Amino acid sequence: MPSFQERVEAARAGTNPALICRMPSGWAALCDLQYLRGYTILLADPLVASLNDLDESGRARFLGDMARLGDALLEVTGAARINYAIAGNTDPFLHAHIVPRFADEPEALRHNHPWAYPPGTMDAIHFDPLRDQDLIRQLAAAIRKHS
Repeated sequence: MPSFQERVEAARAGTNPALICRMPSGWAALCDLQYLRGYTILLADPLVASLNDLDESGRARFLGDMARLGDALLEVTGAARINYAIAGNTDPFLHAHIVPRFADEPEALRHNHPWAYPPGTMDAIHFDPLRDQDLIRQLAAAIRKHS
């Protein structure tokens, strides 16, 4: 699996197939795991280690882009809410997980964090460039609308 640095480099080169669009703070892309349809990653560009490495305007831009991406996901996927997470514990580059949550998820999972799903479920549906091309197109259009 490529690192977030490699994903940003691929986005810059136009070779990241999961890329949704360029945003003011970085790149929006579908996550490799699509067990929750529309699970998205926001990759900071320029690359920094954490939110704390950005100045005030950079922080505002990144967090604003997270919210705009969430607005687009609500519109396109029909999600009931959006979960947002910034960790960076494994791959030390600023990136945010923007995860749509759905009313029809199993009760025990719907009220938990998105990574509470069993590994077999999380790994069952991966990004597919053909299947997900319409989702990417719709999300890009919704992001433009919310910008």
